Amino acid sequence: MIKNLFEKSILVFGCGNILWGDDGFGPAVIDHLKKNYSLPENVLAMDMGTSIRDILFDIALSEKKPELLIIVDAVDHPGRNPGEVFEIPINKIPDNKTSDFSLHQFPTVNLLEELQSQTQIKVKILVAQTQKIPDEVKPGLSKEMEKAVILACEQIWDFVTVVELIP
Repeated sequence: MIKNLFEKSILVFGCGNILWGDDGFGPAVIDHLKKNYSLPENVLAMDMGTSIRDILFDIALSEKKPELLIIVDAVDHPGRNPGEVFEIPINKIPDNKTSDFSLHQFPTVNLLEELQSQTQIKVKILVAQTQKIPDEVKPGLSKEMEKAVILACEQIWDFVTVVELIP
């Protein structure tokens, strides 16, 4: 899969830890996409777990870059309802997320800002409001987040097919 990384114009990365309840949203979205959608040839969807930083660094250093980078993760964002799916700009990643965002860590946020501002890459961050992140290992999404997986996949499908139609 990694060898395809620099051959695709659209990259979709799911971030999160499947062992921590709703934090596993990003990987669940990637799994659902792969099982239920025939993604266009120019799209690569990958479960990044909690290790997206190294891949972003590789992209930043690569001569060949994607046109669109979609990052999918779970957040705890004030004023949002559990399972609500929404986009956030890079500079609006919640402070409580920058410490565990691999998207999950501070240098990653800087890398994303740099990729967007200094290259032609369009960066979209698609997130869902968590119901609860457990205090101990507890795999599995809440019912709200299970529904959010489907909503996020529909939005991602719209993103990748719209880009596909643009000459």
